[in-house]
Amino acid sequence: MTKILIIGGGTAGITVAAQLIRKLKKVHIELFEPSKYHYYQPLYTLVGAGTDKKEKTIKETSKLIPKGVIWNQQKILGFKPKENIVIGEDCKEYVYDYLIVAPGIQLNWHLVKGLTETMGKNGVCSVYGYQESEETFSSLKAFKGGNALFTSPNTPVKCGGAPQKIMYLTEAYLRKKGLRNTTNVIFASGGSKLFSVPGYTEALQKIIDNRKIKTHFSHNLIKVDGQKKEATFTVKMFEGDQQVGMEEKIISFDLLHVAPPQSAPDIITESELAIQDGKLKGWLNVDHYTLQHNSFPNVFGLGDVCGLPTGKTGAAIRKQVPVVVNNVQRLLERKEVNGKFKYNGYSACPILTDYKHVLMAEFEYGYKPKSSFFFDTTKPRWSMYLLKHFYLPWYYWNRMLKGRN
Repeated sequence: MTKILIIGGGTAGITVAAQLIRKLKKVHIELFEPSKYHYYQPLYTLVGAGTDKKEKTIKETSKLIPKGVIWNQQKILGFKPKENIVIGEDCKEYVYDYLIVAPGIQLNWHLVKGLTETMGKNGVCSVYGYQESEETFSSLKAFKGGNALFTSPNTPVKCGGAPQKIMYLTEAYLRKKGLRNTTNVIFASGGSKLFSVPGYTEALQKIIDNRKIKTHFSHNLIKVDGQKKEATFTVKMFEGDQQVGMEEKIISFDLLHVAPPQSAPDIITESELAIQDGKLKGWLNVDHYTLQHNSFPNVFGLGDVCGLPTGKTGAAIRKQVPVVVNNVQRLLERKEVNGKFKYNGYSACPILTDYKHVLMAEFEYGYKPKSSFFFDTTKPRWSMYLLKHFYLPWYYWNRMLKGRN
C-alpha cells in the first residue's frame, strides 16, 4: 500500500490530509503532529484587542484528524530524503512513498535579547501566541499614555499584516478611551516599506497619515529592556539608495508590541530539504507553481515553511492544497505533475483598520493585486470585517479542515 506521510498538523497538514483521504483509495496516510491542541491563529489579533476570547481559537487535535488518517503524535527529528525516510522523536525510521512537509513557521523569540524575560510584563506584549494574545489586551487596558511602540522584524512572518492590525486597533482603542492625545503611536519595521502590494500600500499610508502614526523603516528589534522600558534596534544607514552602514538606536516605550523574528523550523533549515543560499535560504525548496520539491520529486511542501515569494497566510494554504493533492494523485497514476493546474502565489491579508472595518488585501506572485470581489477592496469595509471576524472562522472549522475547499 502506498504510504503518504504528512509532517505537521496545522492548517496545511490537516487540510491536505482531509482532501487526500477524500480523493484517494487504498493509501496509508499518516500525519505527524505532537501538539494536543490546534489553534485558529487569525483570531489572535481580535483577542489582543479585546473583542474575542482566546478559547474560541482552540480545539483538540484529535477531534480534527480526518477519519482514515493515522495520527502519529510526535515530532520529527530529521529527514533522509535520499532514502525516503523521516526520523521520529521515538528514534524510529518511517519510510514513505510520498512526503508532504507542512510543519509551519518557527517563532524565534530568543533572537531578541531580553524579550522572553519581559513578555507579558512591563507593557511588553504580542498577539503571536495563544496566551500572549490575551495578555496583550491586559497590557492595553493598563496603558495610560506615552509611547505605544509596534515592531515588525526583518524576516518573513506569518500574516505580514498582523503587526499593523494590532497597531490600528490599539490606536482606535486609545481614541475611544480618550488617551490618543497623550500617546505617540510608533511603527518600527525591519522592512523597507509599509506594505508590498500597490493600491493597498497607498491606502494604508493614508491611514497612517490621517492618524498621525510615526513610522521608522529598516529598524530591526534586537533587544528589550523591560525595566528601563527601552527597545534597541539595528538601523540601516543609507546614502541615497546605497546602504553605507548600521547603527544601534534606542526607542523608549510605555507599551511595546513585538512581532518576533521568524524562520522555517530548525529541522528544515538544517536538512537537505532547505534552500541552501540566496534570499530564501533555509526555507523549504519547492517549485513555486507545483509545490514539488526541486531535488526530491516525491516530496511536496505546503504553507508557511515553503520558500515562496508571497504572503504566509491561511488563504495561501487554501489555494496551495488542491495543487499538491492533484499532483500527488497524478504521480500515483504514473503521470507527470500538472504544469497547468498550478499555484499562482495567491495570498490574502484582511487588515483590521479599526474595530469595525477591514481592508482586504489580496495578491499573487509579483505582489500583484488579485481581488476576489467586485468592489474596491483598498477601502476599509464593514462587510469585510464581518467576513474576517465571523465567516472565516466558521469556514475554517467546518469546511477547510474537513477538506471541503
